[in-house]
Amino acid sequence: MSTNPDRILRLKAVLDQTGLCRSTLYRKMANGTFPKYVQLSTRCVGWRASAVDDWLRNPMFYHVDDHPDG
Repeated sequence: MSTNPDRILRLKAVLDQTGLCRSTLYRKMANGTFPKYVQLSTRCVGWRASAVDDWLRNPMFYHVDDHPDG
């Protein structure tokens, strides 16, 4: 888990922290069961560490609709 909740995590860090593979991560995002990414530039995205931490606390019952920031 992150010590700085405002930090932006890149894809590799998110995959390392969650143990998910890339395709599963994007499938969960499409289903609303993983936080959406933040567009950093044209070809660069990241995830808010606080949103990933919320997911890590309860991955089975996480839904984006329940978390307005993530």
